[in-house]
Amino acid sequence: MTTPTNNAWASRKAGQTPTPLIATDEKTFASLAEQLGEQAARSCASNDFKGQNGRYLAVPDPDDDGCIMLAGCNERDGIYALSSLPQRLPAGDYILDSRGLALDPGQAALGWALGAYRFTRYRKALRTPARLLVEEEVQSRISPFVSAAVLTRDLINTPTQDMGPAQLSQAIHDLAGNHGAEYREWVGEDLLTDNFPTIHAVGRAAADDRQPRLAMLTHGPADAPHVVLVGKGVCFDTGGLDLKTADGMRWMKKDMGGAAHAIALASLILQAKLPVRLTLLVPAVENAVAGNAFRPGEVIQTRGNLSVEIDNTDAEGRLVLCDALAYASELKPDLILDFATLTGAARVALGADLPALFCNRDDVANALLAAGTSNQDPLWRMPLWRPYLTMLDSYMADLANSGPSRHAGAISAALFLERFVPESVAWCHLDVYSWNDTDRPGRPRGGEAQGLRAYFEFLEKRYS
Repeated sequence: MTTPTNNAWASRKAGQTPTPLIATDEKTFASLAEQLGEQAARSCASNDFKGQNGRYLAVPDPDDDGCIMLAGCNERDGIYALSSLPQRLPAGDYILDSRGLALDPGQAALGWALGAYRFTRYRKALRTPARLLVEEEVQSRISPFVSAAVLTRDLINTPTQDMGPAQLSQAIHDLAGNHGAEYREWVGEDLLTDNFPTIHAVGRAAADDRQPRLAMLTHGPADAPHVVLVGKGVCFDTGGLDLKTADGMRWMKKDMGGAAHAIALASLILQAKLPVRLTLLVPAVENAVAGNAFRPGEVIQTRGNLSVEIDNTDAEGRLVLCDALAYASELKPDLILDFATLTGAARVALGADLPALFCNRDDVANALLAAGTSNQDPLWRMPLWRPYLTMLDSYMADLANSGPSRHAGAISAALFLERFVPESVAWCHLDVYSWNDTDRPGRPRGGEAQGLRAYFEFLEKRYS
């Protein structure tokens, strides 16, 4: 679907003559200019280039007849320091030159690849990105994370007509086939037969070719620590009978962003062969409007033996997740990790860049936060403030899926999910935006992967 990764970077081969790329800033530029000679200095002066962030300039190479590319950047931007360059530099091969800022080669390569990404399923890329040549060790180390980010972005960017419940489940089926994993799915009435009533209720109004389903991948020895990943797969959310506004519905193709994250994290785990028993669960539905749509005021008896009154059909994500979490808990795993584009309240509180982390174990939460910091993949912990459970009170059921208060919406949603996970099981919920509203270096407009590098480092340290 996208520009292939190897168009953005590649291992350096014998005989290649890439253009040296020197990263600089306004603090180090003066000393660098002295090293490059008088001709380069004149070229910089005539173009008013002083290492300003975001600017680049080709200058003569004092050592041969070629040129050197100078790139102004901010070292504090980390992986994004050079990520605007693939789409801005003239097409060709470049290699980081040691005369510049001492950027981490892995971070630079990762940011470069993220910046080179363009979604090209429906139109060709406007240009070929500039390519960064890196050592084979760097490429092998970073490539899985690039592939996971590309997979996440591709899944989210694909419009609903080509990414309905069946297609989302097919992505999991393909992942299972690529890694020799087991695959199973429950579709339509099978969900009622095997007791997944809330998944069925949310998705039952969709067209026949978009029936609700639960897709499951399993892999690894039965005696290994068991990790269950759960991803919200609402392929489109109209809001149901509590219909969204046009503005609110416009980007609801991305409401399966949690599933995209869970699938991509599963791919990282499988590729790395982490010594775990892995289960991936994705309830895939379309929350549509029809005569058989579930209604406000209905009461559903969930798989977790809790009755839920439907206060708002637009609070559907927690409904499809609660059955999946109840099933995950029945497997008695070591850890459950769920991902969901669950609440606008999380975005009001933290904005687009900070996924809201809820966790019932301090050691797990702290390890995830540390991994996020070390990978420039930030997470922000939010409280499971249990007194707020009163916001989900129902006069006729065990709880409601929503309530009249607009306060603490992300917290009350997480508390709803927590009711379906026993205290004996370590569990984390990540409320992700999964989207870039605007173009920024390394973060093009559209679907986005958030927290994947942090989560993988955490899992790698925990289990290997």
